[in-house]
Amino acid sequence: MKTPARTDPTAGSAELFYAELTTRNTGVVSAEDQAVLGRATVLVAGCGSIGGSAIEPLARLGIQHFVLADPGTYELNNLNRQNATYADIDRNKAEVAAERIRAINPHAKVTVFPEGVTAENVKELVTGVQAVVDGVDVTTDSGWRAKLLLHEHVAAERLPLVTGWDMAGAQYVHCYDYRRPRRPLDGAVTPADLDRLGSWELLRRLLPVRFVPVEMVRIARANLRNPDFSFPQLVHAALMFGAISAHAVAQLLCGHPVREHIYVDVHERVRPTSARWAARAAWPREVVTLLRELRTLAPRA
Repeated sequence: MKTPARTDPTAGSAELFYAELTTRNTGVVSAEDQAVLGRATVLVAGCGSIGGSAIEPLARLGIQHFVLADPGTYELNNLNRQNATYADIDRNKAEVAAERIRAINPHAKVTVFPEGVTAENVKELVTGVQAVVDGVDVTTDSGWRAKLLLHEHVAAERLPLVTGWDMAGAQYVHCYDYRRPRRPLDGAVTPADLDRLGSWELLRRLLPVRFVPVEMVRIARANLRNPDFSFPQLVHAALMFGAISAHAVAQLLCGHPVREHIYVDVHERVRPTSARWAARAAWPREVVTLLRELRTLAPRA
């Protein structure tokens, strides 16, 4: 039996399509704010774990104009948390994300930079956008340099930027509202630091220790001198960034205030009371030991 043809009463009209797409936002998102979201352009730099998790909720909230940048391709070990399928392995992450946006909203305008954030394109990336999601991967030296380069230009353009760090079951989101003059990364990391400091010290400068869950403290302690260490990342932490960052970006675009530091730990919320108190009791001791061991790490030569 042939499947009946799908009818779309909005066919051919971007305005009718957008109104129907966002109709269930009504009552929570005001008509004025929805109009702002429909006109806004958002840059997502890094479309993997956290950046990739932000793209779909932004599109469903009503963002229609995207700039996507990522030099990476999907690997099998990304599928535990990133918004991709087996068929996407070896494909560029930004290009896959662009397809996903257009599958939600065929009227969306998406510009893709498969080379990621570079010195040659960073000015073009930030020109004409109203907000930035920083999902740049910092597992490599080039990633750290791309992240700082991005923040330098976003700060110069006076744009709001949202970034995050998934750690075990926790998500820490940092909103840098560069519309108010402030140093890139609030001065915590400078170009000189990238030349002399290792990743652990750079992370310590950007991650307030109060937001590092006990599981990640223990993992860090065990791997400070492990050159082959890769951070474990879980799907629920990455998905939390998508939910939090999409709302934060929408609020920032519409001129509403947001908290600078946002932290949610799913593991902490799910643990029974006894395990929760045990983790809280262990945390100060573990952190003090980690900070002491971090001081013993030699800077780069």
